[in-house]
Amino acid sequence: MGALFFGLTGVFGKLAASATPSVIVFGRAIFAVLALALFASLARQGWQALQGQDLRRLLLGGVLLAGHWVSFFIAVKVGGVAIATLGFASFPAFTVILEGLLFRERIRRNEALLVLLVSIGLVLVTPSFDLASEATGGLLWALLSGLLFSLLSLTNRAGSGRVGAVQAALCQNLVVAVCLLPFALPGLGQVTPLDWLWIALLGVFCTGVAHSLFVASLAVIKARTAAVVFGMEPVYGIAMAWVVFAETPTLRMLVGGALIIFAIVLSSRLSAGQAPKAVAQSA
Repeated sequence: MGALFFGLTGVFGKLAASATPSVIVFGRAIFAVLALALFASLARQGWQALQGQDLRRLLLGGVLLAGHWVSFFIAVKVGGVAIATLGFASFPAFTVILEGLLFRERIRRNEALLVLLVSIGLVLVTPSFDLASEATGGLLWALLSGLLFSLLSLTNRAGSGRVGAVQAALCQNLVVAVCLLPFALPGLGQVTPLDWLWIALLGVFCTGVAHSLFVASLAVIKARTAAVVFGMEPVYGIAMAWVVFAETPTLRMLVGGALIIFAIVLSSRLSAGQAPKAVAQSA
C-alpha cells in the first residue's frame, strides 16, 4: 500500500493543475509534517536530542529534499507523469557513481551493469533528444530530481542510526516548508480548493502515511524485500497516469522503463538494509 501511495505522487501533482511546483512542495511538506507528527504520537515514539552535526545534516537533507521535489514536479508539469517517474528512477545509478566518488568505494561489476541498464533505459524513454521538446525537458528535470535524491540518500546514509526515521523525515519536511515559503507565497492565492485537496492527499498519503508504512514494514519484513517493493513505484505511477490522464506509453518507453525498473530491483538487492530513511523520502 505504501508503494502505491508513493506511485501516486506524480498523479496528485499533475491533478493540482493551478498550483506551481513551489506551492505543491510547500503544501506537501506542511501536510506531511502534520501526518508524521500524528503517526509519531500514536506510535508513542520518543524524540532524540539533536546535536549540532545532526541539525546540520537534517538541514542539508531538507534543502536537497526541497530541490528534489521541486524539480520532480516541474518534470511532471513539463513532460508528464511517466517521463518524470522514469527519469527520477535513475537515482540508483547516480548513487552508485557518487558512492564511488564520495565514499571512495570501488564500483563492482554488477553495479557498473546497473549504470549501463539505466543509461540504456533513459535513451529509450526519450523519444528524441531535442532541448525544445517537452519530453526531453521533462526528462532533464527528472534526472536532476534523481541526482538530488541520490545526494539526499547519501546524506541520510552518513547519519544513519543517529536520528529516528520518522523524526528525520519530520525535521526535513519542516526545512522544506521553510525553504519554499518565500517562493510559494505569491502563488497561494491562485490555488483552488480542489487543488488543495490533491496537495493534502499528496502530503498525507504519499509522504506521511507512505513513510510510516515503510518504517512499520521493516518490523515484519526484511529491508531488502521492502526496498524491492517500494522500488516498483514507477510501475504504479505510469499505470495510474495511463488511466487518469490517458498518457499511453509507447513500446519504446515501455522497454526503457522495464530496463530502469529492473535496475531498481537490482540496486535494491545490492544495497539491502542501507538507509531506509532515504527510500522513504522518495518522490
